[in-house]
Amino acid sequence: MAKHVKNDPARPVATDLPDPQWTLTRTDWAGLHHAYGPATDAPKMLGALLDTDQAVRTKALAYVHGILHHQNTIYEATVPTALYLAAILTDPRTTLPVDKTHRDAPGCMRAELLDWIGSVADEVTDEVDAASRLHGFPLDGYPPAAAVRQIRPQLSAAAFAHIGDADRHVSEAAIAACIPLLDDAELLPHRATLVPLLREVLGTSERWQHRERAIDALDAWGEDSSGLEGQRNPFLFCDSDPPTDNSPQLADPSLTEGYGERPPF
Repeated sequence: MAKHVKNDPARPVATDLPDPQWTLTRTDWAGLHHAYGPATDAPKMLGALLDTDQAVRTKALAYVHGILHHQNTIYEATVPTALYLAAILTDPRTTLPVDKTHRDAPGCMRAELLDWIGSVADEVTDEVDAASRLHGFPLDGYPPAAAVRQIRPQLSAAAFAHIGDADRHVSEAAIAACIPLLDDAELLPHRATLVPLLREVLGTSERWQHRERAIDALDAWGEDSSGLEGQRNPFLFCDSDPPTDNSPQLADPSLTEGYGERPPF
């Protein structure tokens, strides 16, 4: 059971988050690109995340990961997608399950969406920007990345709303997502609210990735990470066991049907 978090004025407040249906119907998806070209298929697939059929939800989630954020890339269509996902986090249907393989992180759809938001936020941190600038490619010179940086306050407020979720997987995913989102200069004061949860929730996770994420964040923020234990053996996560024939596959090959070429990276 995740630690309950009371209302705290130091936490980000959700503002200007578009209605999800508005985002689906009013966004010019045809004018935006994802990994395989114009994102004309995005509204249908994003809407399918809330379908009552688990197989449909699973395929939609694979699309969000593999097409709208392929290989951790931020595309034009990634930006409204992030706003849509943040807006549906409170929908009860996001607590429904999706198919998992033995390699997937545990948790319901809501945890998966928070993981995705965190992954997108990871690509626009100050550290990434500094590294990009060294190679002559500042993030503010790439409109999709710049746009994601601008909506971090909305995304962080949506994620913060779930840091005390009763579902431990959701709580951990929300805390992990907040770490890169709070890299925004205006959000730095909210780190103090997250610090105890980094130690008490993320730092005690059954997932070594979350424990190490907590340690790295505390160290980077100048906080005490002593007593937290990361991955003792860095090779333990290298699971070479092949999936069984009846294991559900999140990455559905049919998602790439109709796309003639692989992305150029």
